Amino acid sequence: MAPALELTNLTKRFGDKAAVDDLSLVLEPGAFLGLLGRNGAGKSTTLKMVTGLLRPTSGSIKVLGLDLETHGLEVKRQIGVMPEDMALLEFLTGPQYLRFVGRMYGLEEAVIDARQQELFDKLDLAPAPKTVAADYSFGMKKKLALCAALIHGPKVVFLDEPFEGIDPVTSRTIKEILASLQARGVTLVLTSHILEIVERLCPLIAILDEGRLKDFGTMEDLRRGGGSLESIFVDLVGGARKGELSWL
Repeated sequence: MAPALELTNLTKRFGDKAAVDDLSLVLEPGAFLGLLGRNGAGKSTTLKMVTGLLRPTSGSIKVLGLDLETHGLEVKRQIGVMPEDMALLEFLTGPQYLRFVGRMYGLEEAVIDARQQELFDKLDLAPAPKTVAADYSFGMKKKLALCAALIHGPKVVFLDEPFEGIDPVTSRTIKEILASLQARGVTLVLTSHILEIVERLCPLIAILDEGRLKDFGTMEDLRRGGGSLESIFVDLVGGARKGELSWL
């Protein structure tokens, strides 16, 4: 069986700046990867490249054995994406937006409506019937973006900061959904600055710093010297700034 995701010497440059620098890693089907890094480390740029939103400067991307450069449409039919900025059509209502997304994936309207209702029930998303997404709260927009990423039953799902702005109850529901997806063989890639969530959820961890892969493996692999994920992460990316503020 082909890897779910295979990155080979992936690089993205913006002028003289390498946002992602010679990144290589392989994920087998059913893997759950937590992609970590400081702000500006290259996480979102990597996700944009592997989902076809941004063309690499060099290197290759294969998803489910398909080269993204030559089989982009076929790849996009099989992946789900929850971008950090959510990218919703905000002047549609939630159900209208999911119907649009479902149609883009070729789903029948009865299937779209049934899945939309099930997703809304699961995530406790119940906006007023005529309320457009622009008037949703930040958390409701996050829920809607997750619904759009899952409605077509993707084989690989990319989630950029899915827990940001989410209440504890919904956070637990999302964790249950992700665990269920992984149990069914769906491959998951998640970015988050909430290291405790990543440590509990993700069997695999990749840590980026200044666009380069600093470490990649299971939590057991990363804990070679012991310590929490937070301590491992801080040590790998250069440590926290010490000292007090002069006026406090």
